[in-house]
Order: sequence, then C-alpha cells, then structure tokens
Amino acid sequence: MTARPGLAVAVGDWSARHRKAAVLGWLLFVVLATVIGSMAGTHKTTDADNGVGESGRAVRMLDQAGLTPPAAETVLVQSGAFTADDPRFRSAVADTVAAVQGTGRVSDVRSPYDSGAFSADRHSALVEFAVQGAAKDAADKVQPVLDAVARTQAAHRDLSIAEFGDASAAKHFNDTFANDFAAAEWTALPLALGILLVVFGALVAAVLPVVLAMTAYLAAFGLLALTTPLVHTSDDASSVMLLVGLAVGVDYCLFYLRREREERAAGRDPQSALRIAAATSGHSVLVSGVTVVVAMAGMFLTGIADFTAMGLATIVVVVVAVLGSVTVLPAMLSMLGDRVEAARIPFIGRLRRSAPEGGSRLWGAVLGRVQQRPLAWTAVATIALLALSAPVLGLHTAQLSPAQELPRGDSVVQVGQRIAQAFPGSPIPSQIVVKAADVDGPAVRQAIAEFEQQAPASGSVFGPITVDSHPEHQLAVISVQLPGSGNDATSVSALTRLRTTVLPHTLGAVPGAEVAVGGSTAASVDFNAQLTDSAAPVFGFVLALAFVLMLASFRSLVVALVTTVLNLLSVGAAYGALSIVFQHGIGASLLGARSTGAITSWLPLFLFVILFGLSMDYHVFVVSRIKEGHDRGLDTRTAVAQGVRGTAGVVTSAAVIMIGVFAIFGTLTVTSMKQVGVGLAVAVLIDATVIRAVLLPAVLTLLGERTWYLPGWLHRLPDLSHGSADPVAPVAAPAGSVEVPSGA
Repeated sequence: MTARPGLAVAVGDWSARHRKAAVLGWLLFVVLATVIGSMAGTHKTTDADNGVGESGRAVRMLDQAGLTPPAAETVLVQSGAFTADDPRFRSAVADTVAAVQGTGRVSDVRSPYDSGAFSADRHSALVEFAVQGAAKDAADKVQPVLDAVARTQAAHRDLSIAEFGDASAAKHFNDTFANDFAAAEWTALPLALGILLVVFGALVAAVLPVVLAMTAYLAAFGLLALTTPLVHTSDDASSVMLLVGLAVGVDYCLFYLRREREERAAGRDPQSALRIAAATSGHSVLVSGVTVVVAMAGMFLTGIADFTAMGLATIVVVVVAVLGSVTVLPAMLSMLGDRVEAARIPFIGRLRRSAPEGGSRLWGAVLGRVQQRPLAWTAVATIALLALSAPVLGLHTAQLSPAQELPRGDSVVQVGQRIAQAFPGSPIPSQIVVKAADVDGPAVRQAIAEFEQQAPASGSVFGPITVDSHPEHQLAVISVQLPGSGNDATSVSALTRLRTTVLPHTLGAVPGAEVAVGGSTAASVDFNAQLTDSAAPVFGFVLALAFVLMLASFRSLVVALVTTVLNLLSVGAAYGALSIVFQHGIGASLLGARSTGAITSWLPLFLFVILFGLSMDYHVFVVSRIKEGHDRGLDTRTAVAQGVRGTAGVVTSAAVIMIGVFAIFGTLTVTSMKQVGVGLAVAVLIDATVIRAVLLPAVLTLLGERTWYLPGWLHRLPDLSHGSADPVAPVAAPAGSVEVPSGA
C-alpha cells in the first residue's frame, strides 16, 4: 500500500471499468478471509510471551521447566459475630473444604486450621487451593468450584463464604470484557449509521460506509487469525481492531463519498465526479492509511507481545479498510450513480439542502475571526493545549489490578477488598525463582536461611515464606508476600529493596546461581521500565517517518513541521485529560468512571502511535484541499479559507462518528477500555476543533506563502503529492462500464 501520484486514480479507474469484478472480488475476499481465519483459529499471547525484564525471565525459567504455577484460589470464610474457634465456623470451613475437593477440579487444598491462615482477630479465614491444569486454562475450569462455594454459602447463611483468586477473577474479568465487547459492537454500528443518516440524508449513502467498514473488519479479523501462529494476538488487540476498523473504515468511505457527491452537486458528470474524488479524497485516504501503518509499526519496537499484537491488528484492519475504500467503493458508486442518494429522509434532506454553501455557518464564523487575528488565536489555542497537557508531568502508570479494572460495587472486587482488609498486604504472592546446579546443596540452603531472616527484617516481605525445591529442574521457587496493595508505592518500594539489597547479599551471592523475582508487582514494574526504555525509539521512529511522509506528500518542509507540532499538542492534551479524570478523579463521575490513581501501563504509548496516525485523517484531508486551492493560483490566505470551509462539514461528520464510537468504549465496564475510549474521544474532539479549525488555519495564515517552502536539496525526495484535482473528462465507455483515460 504505497501512495504515489495517480495510484488512487488508476485504482479507481480500474474499479469503475470492472465494477462487477471489483464488487464480487471484494465479497469473495471477505468471505474467504473470514472462513479460512475461523478455521485456522487464533493463538493468544501467554505470560511467557508478555513477560519482560527480570519478572519475564522468572516466568520463562518456570515455563521451560514445565513448572508454571497453577492458578491460586482462596475462599474467604468470615463472620462478624463469632470467631474461628466457634463450632459453626469450623463446620463452615470443613464444608467448604469438602465442597471444593468434591469438584475434582482442584489440588493442594489447605484448611486454615492446618495452614494458620486466620486474620488477626480470627473472624476471617482462608481456604487455599489451586485449580488443576495450566494457569492459562484455569478460568475455563473454575465454574464448578464457584458453584460448589455458592452452595456452601447457601447452607451457612450466618457466615460469609466467597471465592477469590487468579482463576475466578480471570473468569469474571473475561466474561465482563466479552459482554462489553458485544455491547460495543451492537451500539457502535447503529450510532455510526444514525450519524451518517444525518450527514447524507439518504439511507443508501449512509449504509454504504458502514457495510464497507464492517466487511473490512471481518476480513481483517480473518487475516489476523492466519498470522497468529507466528505473532500471537490478544483480547486487547481484538478490541482495538474493532475500535479502529470501524472508525477509519467509515471515515475513509465518508471522505470519498462526500467529495464525489460534492462534485456532482457542482455540475460534474458522474465519471468526472468519481475521478476527482479518486484524485483527491482517494489519494488522501492512501496517505492517511500509510501514515497509520507507519505509526502503528512503531509498536513493534517495544519488544512487548501485547503491543506487537495490537500494532499488527491495527495495521491489518487499516490496510484492508484502505483497500476497500479505493477499490470496491468507486465500483459501487459507479454502479449506483445518483441512486446512492436513494431512500432520502425527508426532514434531514430539507435541512441539508438549506445548508449554506462552502461549509457550516459556525465554522465559517470561527475561521473569519481566526484569520483576522491569527497571532492572537495561535497564542490562545497553544496556551490552552499546553495547560491541558500539564498534568502529563505527574502521569502515573501501572498494570491495573482487578479491583481497579472493575467497578467498586463489583462482587469479585468486594471479596478481594475484604480479603485485603482481613489479611493486609499484597493479595497475590510474588515468586523468587532460583536456578543453581544443586538447589538442595548447602550453599543454596544457607542462602535461603539467610534470606528468610533478612527479608522480613528489611520490611521487604511479611508473613510465611514458602520454599518449593525442584532439584530435577535445578530450580527452587520461594513464595513471599510484599507489603502494600500490590501496585502501590509501598509494594514497589518493597520490591526494590528485595532486588537491590536483600537478594544480592543472600541468594544472589551463591556462585553460579541465577535469581529472578516474578509476580504481579514485579511484572508491573518491569513492564513500566520496558515502556520507558522503548518510548524514545518508538516516538522517534513515528515522528521521523510521519515527518518524511508529510514532506513527500505535500512537498513542503513547513507543512511537515507544522503537522508534527500540532499532532504532539493533540496527544499531550489527550494525556492530560486522562490524568485529570482517571488519576486525579476530576470529573470522573460525570463520565461514569472513577479515579484509579493510575493510567493502565500500555495506554500512553498506544495512544501516541494511534493518535498520530488517526489525526492524519483530518489533517491530510484539510491540507490537501488547501493545497488544491493554492495549486490553482489562490494565495495562501484564500486557499486556507476555502480549504477549511470546504472540508468543515466532512471533518465535523467524521469527527462526530469517531468520537461517538470511541465514547462507547468510554462507557464500558472495564477501566482500561474506559481509558482508551475517553483518551481517543478527547483527542479527536480537540483535533477536529481546536487543531484543525483554529490552530492550523491560524498558523498557515501567519506563515502565508512561506507555508510551501521546500529547500532545493529536498526536491529529490519522492513526490507523493496527488495530481490535478480536475482531471480530463473520461471518454465514452463500453456498455455496462465506465471508461476513463489513464493519467492524472
């Protein structure tokens, strides 16, 4: 998918001449990709794939030895009226142990009367066990255990008996995520269709972009499945694919269709209107698509499996959406002609016909004021965006726990909180994996004894320390609990002391031993460190390639620089909004969200690359129209006025669709998806209003003719700018097809 002069026109010409082949070929492609992809199945990322740093090394050491720990579960038995010494309490615990053992799905069941897992006031106790089989499959196996615990609770109504652990939390989270995903699918499509009905005032024109976007998503999903044996995918990647696929698929079609309708309204014949749409909007779609692909390719530089999965999923869906927009869409428009506006909505149609030419009155009025005082508007808009970006300086990221991902009133979250209150400290133990030639030898045994003395004394761990030796694999696994909630400052500080102070002087001092700390806290810290280390290469890669692409597309050093700066301001403002809402909780209740004290770790880098790509939808479309006017001989000020006014309607429509789709994700239950939706919606809102309607015209008006400056030594760059926006009218075509000359 390489944008070069005339490519969009050439593809559009072919599709118009062979419209039946283009449409049937697209349908066949979608069906084959979907069927073959579903037959192939998908391979999801595992903990071993996602692990980075020291914690990732610990996971891989266990995985290679076949010692991946099973999913740990607990049942909280609690009474406010009597303690664990009461016969009723003992009976409830005994029934719980018998119930979970009776499922045949668990192992290593430990009664608190054997393990001593009682709270300080002895009003709470934990029955501990593991779900049989691999931890990655535990969520699918835990339901019978949950049912057994529920029956025990029904038999002992004078106590509270509830299950919490890796498997039960994962199952609950997966079910919630799946329900959210289904709700997003069924809400986003009607919303996009409703907005398009208002935009076009006709049913056929509104349905066409939605159908193309969804068929592109289905085909991309099938194609992605074929790649997962090599590059594993994830649930996050699937959500992002739907989010981006629907947004860009509808927008690309909208740009193309609106330009074709605009040219027909101006008196062009159908073939010329279609050709102009290909030369302008079609070319903009190609440039925008290439920019999104370039930006998302930066995800591959992170070295994180989930990021690679999201990057590949987005690239695949954008490539397919671009392919559909420049091939099957021209073929469909050639087939339908003016019937694309069939089934008009009377009231909306009258509103559209009464709309002013050259864009909306609102944006026309704003633009007039901006061009009268461009320096003042540039200063005000820039200061406002920098102020909104200021909270980025204190941005805190973390891998969100289930309690942070799910609402406060959620049943699983409440059980976890009750366990944390009764048994203070991180609810999920950390593992210290030791690899040595003789893990049962005197040197390792002495080091473990020293560790058991020094670790609690340093405040790094608390409670019992469990040591499991596996001499056949040359491994020992030490389970410890860190103080704090697991991802707060207390837990992070304890982990740092453990790694830098305690272990180097105990287990790390054993000659030839390899020591690695794993667990959720370590994984979160290492994940953040990996993101920090990869941020500079990813940002540099995306900025550099996007800059070069804009330089080649518009043949202007200034436009490329302005594009980069404006996009950075947009991304910074989105970061600031996320920090204000989710980290500090300001306005969170208005959005149905809550403060979590942190932004999910992967989101800032993901937002940067995806927003840098998606913002090109509007930027390329608007600047292309400005350049068209300048190429026709208009001065820059007039070209800016005509370009912004001429694109105001379609940019507003496209932005409303994107904001609507993204806002749906902001209403979902899972916090990380809320953060994705809010971040993207805010960024698009800022991008389509403050950036495109105020800053861009203000800056270009200030620069005047200097906007188009290109140093002589850069003229040797590839020329990716589109050709004439007013191609020669096509010659007569054979019956049943549209024949157009090549060129343009």
